[in-house]
Amino acid sequence: MATIDRQTATLALAHALAAAGRGLPVFPLSATKLPALRSPHHGEQQPVRCRGECGLPGHGVHDATTDPAAVRALFAAAPRATGYGIACGRAPHRLVGIDLDIDTAHGNDSVGALQQLALQHLFTIPPTVTVLTPSGGRHLWLTGPADTTVPNSAGRLAPGIDVRGSGGYLVGPGSVTAHGRYRLAPGTAHLPPAPCPRALLRLLTPPPRRPAGVPGGTTPGRRGEGLIQFVLAAHEGQRNTRLFWAACRAYEHGFGDALADALTAAAVRTGLTEQEARAAIASAERLTRGRGREGDGLA
Repeated sequence: MATIDRQTATLALAHALAAAGRGLPVFPLSATKLPALRSPHHGEQQPVRCRGECGLPGHGVHDATTDPAAVRALFAAAPRATGYGIACGRAPHRLVGIDLDIDTAHGNDSVGALQQLALQHLFTIPPTVTVLTPSGGRHLWLTGPADTTVPNSAGRLAPGIDVRGSGGYLVGPGSVTAHGRYRLAPGTAHLPPAPCPRALLRLLTPPPRRPAGVPGGTTPGRRGEGLIQFVLAAHEGQRNTRLFWAACRAYEHGFGDALADALTAAAVRTGLTEQEARAAIASAERLTRGRGREGDGLA
């Protein structure tokens, strides 16, 4: 086992160095997909807001670098690293990761949801680097413009679609985790990360949520009508997914409570029970309320 571990660590370093050579900032990951280096501030009174200013390694994505010597030093300090993370949002590529999860147990069709968004908002995903995950999902690599900060999100774009931007990271191809190996999809290894379509970029960078009492922050208006119509258009197998997505959007823009009854009525018309509809809306409220506690990684 020790020999296998050394081989895995050696391969992880080699893949990380190759990525750094392409201008992608990297840092070592453990088999759990978490940073492999322990924080130098472990045991200190929380919260610790150091992002590497102390000069010591162990700050996760903030350790990421393209310097080969620094990459080697990080991996030397993490001999049991089995993979590497790629920092998103950093120059020169300003990587944006679109994670399409496979969740057949809950009926989430993330690929279909992205295609539906593309049709609805008139954009196409260009050929780009695609990484296949051990769970059967895939990561699409896109690049963002220098004047735009793409935030991290989980399920905001659509159920089953996670996004990693500034402050987040992607597991790099060639990494080995407890669940298997990440690998490049056939036919994409030679491609550069493609620019993110403008229409998709607008979806990834929503306007700030208005607080209650600010004009436009509590009244659904035409946006609320659009969300209701989105729910009403659901076919069997899409009803819960569409309702959850619409409720997330409503709560993010500050009028979730005001639209909850109308969304429930629309969902009941599509075939859901009122109890099912209320439960989905409550889940959306909890998710949007807790989004500030999301982690940086992308599985």
